[in-house]
Amino acid sequence: MNDHKFVLPVRIQHVATPIREEDHMDREPDRPEPDEEPDHETEPDHETDDRPEQSSSEDADGLLQELVAYLRENRGDLREEWARRISDAELLGVMSEDEIFSEATAVYDNYVDALETGSIETLQTYARELSERIIPRGVETDEVLGIVLLLRDVLARSLFAKYREEGDLLDRILDAYEPAANRIAVTVGVSFVDERERVIHEQQEALRELSTPVLQLRDRLLILPIIGALDSARARQLTEQLLAAIRDKRATVVVIDITGVATVDASVANHLVQTVEASRLMGARTILTGLSSEIAQTLVDLGVDLSMMKTVGDLQGGIEEADRLAGYQGAGGADSRADGET
Repeated sequence: MNDHKFVLPVRIQHVATPIREEDHMDREPDRPEPDEEPDHETEPDHETDDRPEQSSSEDADGLLQELVAYLRENRGDLREEWARRISDAELLGVMSEDEIFSEATAVYDNYVDALETGSIETLQTYARELSERIIPRGVETDEVLGIVLLLRDVLARSLFAKYREEGDLLDRILDAYEPAANRIAVTVGVSFVDERERVIHEQQEALRELSTPVLQLRDRLLILPIIGALDSARARQLTEQLLAAIRDKRATVVVIDITGVATVDASVANHLVQTVEASRLMGARTILTGLSSEIAQTLVDLGVDLSMMKTVGDLQGGIEEADRLAGYQGAGGADSRADGET
């Protein structure tokens, strides 16, 4: 039998060999070289992002300038239409037609200037001056707001008529015009309201001064007659007036008469006490006259400290006591003393 060697076929299997850490470290990472330039295509282009917003702003400015040119070109017709609408709406009735037309012309020109420049300072100054002129004549806030809104309506109708065949352009012009128009309307309205409040405040101050006059009866002798309701604000105001008069007249005696005051609460009573104390610190003695039984009882119930306050029943008695404290012996004595000094 021949000796034959049989070789068994070997099946080769691919076995995953674990990667050692050393082998992993030897492999270069699959990433760009440090010297490689970054891919600019993946980064956002900030300049490109800003361009639409800048372009939109420039477009709005350009449309406003086109609008301003149109309003100036048609100034006469638009101004006359606005003045007619004001008269038809019976606004500014205390003013003549010539006055309305004159003021409408000035407002129109300032309005257009504000649209062109974006600055409202000049318009604000004019609105305040206009308010100073028309408020004393009885023009109300709703009338001022009414004429401003009428101007806006006149201009808007004119724009609709001009650009009615160009809807897209009309929309863009209105988008540019309306924010500016709203700002102008608010500016005029606020200026008028502020001026009106200032006038009302001045009138209130004048009424308070008339209602609490400080009178000089004799040399260095003052009388403060108080009539009507006396609240904390008025009590504070009369204190300021009295102290100023004591300083200016160099008074040494003051008579405060409250015959015309119906009620006094704790706050007002304390103000009176403080007034007396402040007068004493300025070198003037104070006499309080005209206390009714109700007020006297109220002061007692409130526990008001009246130790620093000299009281006399009525005004006549208070004047006599003031004469005595000031060194006078009545009107005759005062006259004779004055003659002696001269």
